[in-house]
Amino acid sequence: MALLPPFAPAGSSASPRQRGGGRRRRLTARALVTGAAVVAVLGAVAAPVTAGAGPNRAGSYVNPVSKTFADTFADPSVIRGEDGYWYSYATSDPLRQGEGTPHLLPMARSSDLVTWTFVGDAFSAGNRPTWAADDASFWAPDIRYFNGSYHMYYVVTQTTVTDEPNDNAVGVATAPTPTGPWTDSGAPVVGPRRGADGAPGNFLWTFDPAEFTDHDGARYLYYGSYYGGIFVTRLDDAGTGAVGTPTMVAIDNRYEGAYVVRHQNWYYLFASEANCCAGPTTGYSVFVGRSGSPTGTFRDRDGIPLTASRVGGTRVVSPNGNRWVGTGHNAIVTDLAGQDWFVYHAIDRADPYLDQPFGINQRPMLIDRLDWVSGWPTVRRGNGASAGLTAAPVTHPAVQADFAGTAGLPAGFSPIGGSWSVQNGAAVQSNAACAPAYLLSTGPAPAARRVEADLRSASGAGSPGLVVRWTGPGDTVVAWVDAASRALVLQTRVGGVLVDRHSSPLPATFVAADWHNLAADLRGAALTVELTDARLHDPVAVINETLPSRATGPARVGVASRCGATAADNISAAGLFTPVSSLAPAPAVGPVDYAYSDEFNSSSLQPAWSWVRQPDGMLGNGAFVWPTQSGDLTGPGGVASVLLRTAPSGAYTVETKVSINLGTNTVLNFEQAGLVAYV
Repeated sequence: MALLPPFAPAGSSASPRQRGGGRRRRLTARALVTGAAVVAVLGAVAAPVTAGAGPNRAGSYVNPVSKTFADTFADPSVIRGEDGYWYSYATSDPLRQGEGTPHLLPMARSSDLVTWTFVGDAFSAGNRPTWAADDASFWAPDIRYFNGSYHMYYVVTQTTVTDEPNDNAVGVATAPTPTGPWTDSGAPVVGPRRGADGAPGNFLWTFDPAEFTDHDGARYLYYGSYYGGIFVTRLDDAGTGAVGTPTMVAIDNRYEGAYVVRHQNWYYLFASEANCCAGPTTGYSVFVGRSGSPTGTFRDRDGIPLTASRVGGTRVVSPNGNRWVGTGHNAIVTDLAGQDWFVYHAIDRADPYLDQPFGINQRPMLIDRLDWVSGWPTVRRGNGASAGLTAAPVTHPAVQADFAGTAGLPAGFSPIGGSWSVQNGAAVQSNAACAPAYLLSTGPAPAARRVEADLRSASGAGSPGLVVRWTGPGDTVVAWVDAASRALVLQTRVGGVLVDRHSSPLPATFVAADWHNLAADLRGAALTVELTDARLHDPVAVINETLPSRATGPARVGVASRCGATAADNISAAGLFTPVSSLAPAPAVGPVDYAYSDEFNSSSLQPAWSWVRQPDGMLGNGAFVWPTQSGDLTGPGGVASVLLRTAPSGAYTVETKVSINLGTNTVLNFEQAGLVAYV
């Protein structure tokens, strides 16, 4: 069975995305598909699902988290600002039902990652990119912080570069704060890319940018979509221009919405698959591959590349049978306990449209726990999107100081060995002496803890530090951003003796005077320290160390300074999260219900089967053989034949066997087959 999402033929003058983000997908039939189908319906035991309604409670929340300010907030990206708030950004759409004008890259703010407030649009008539056509829209913003500024990468759907339709491109704007004012760089970062035939209006889809900074300071931009594939290119140090030759990291006609993180020693490419915007039938899902390099090759759990014709990809999240379908286009954020969270959009299948049927798809923002099991990411142990009351991220630990709106040091922190003051919303220590000056919590943090702070060398020469352990001036564990040696340095002292010292070099592009985040996770004797631009899983320096037993346990924590003026902000310590070690058990499946099953061993189809549109295919050798169809199931191109039968009542599982004969087509991956499992 060839089940294919809507598409726009190459060279079509139609916009590649419907108003409000309804992307259209290209399909080209190149080979015969034969489906050796064995359809069986099996009884199943379904877990109860809590209704997705009701207010958030202390320490908990209910999806969608954007409901406080928006009915739709698609393609979200998230960052924690230097002011201690989290900020999210989304594709240009009207935010509420009844609004007729889209917001141009809307922005929202939260103190807890689950309650959000609208704070404005990134663009207006006064600051929109001059190279964007008058009828352009702006999609899929990716937010980053580096070089002392916030950088927002985004899609421009129509440009003035070619004056042809659909010449989409990627731009970037910078700002001194998470909410602007935003200033466009003045030209595309990645310009319009023509299709292989060079025909007017036939452009590859230059969608969904995502920046990533490697440990050597090299900056990369991932971009692309179904028509053309996903590519990665190096960026210049300013992050405003592409350099070198791009590399394909995911094959044509499969993935979009790239997002890359570094976890342990691997690079993980998350990408969304299927039609994003088919209302209640949307099957959008997120898959992942990993590589030892930011440029690939990215392979799934089975070792299959994302660039293979029979394309690889390990599932991260997909529709799970509750209210949420179309679960995709993700970002990743980490709470103050070190737990990762998956930020994405989805569609409520009972309320799929913003304004009218088949109009703008209503795609609110969701957040769910991201677990790493045996080196692979999955949402909620593999259970997928949550629809009921769920434990919230840790965002307000007992040990915390952000210095906002205060003239003096906050309660719960005290200086030792030097004087600290509060200036411009940060703690500042200006003594040039190289003896450490500490700002420490007055009480101990838990034995298993995550400690972090935003730090900078105010003079460009001083060395700020994160105090992971302090029980006395001779018993300390401190991670220093050492400007003199241009290294992240971890020093462990016990009984007044330096018992351990490790370092990780800083990239040549590192600027000590810019804000960076330094975080340390201590579990037992295992300590991991990471220095990042903005907590987005792209560390520029990492140290993994096993501490001596005498340097573990509860202790005071905080920040430190030596050898010059330094500044610190957003100090926190929380009990370290408990990692998930196994996937959720697979659903219990009952026996085959033969009244709803078919082995296709007869000379004709069972009477229970019926056709939508013209019958196609034939029975033979215990299979139903179906040729590839160049139409779709739904939408404007909905001309494909569909073979259906009535589903049983109650909970059930449907399965089939499918075999696809690619013939000589070993490069392209346009053929697809599957099941319709929607009532």
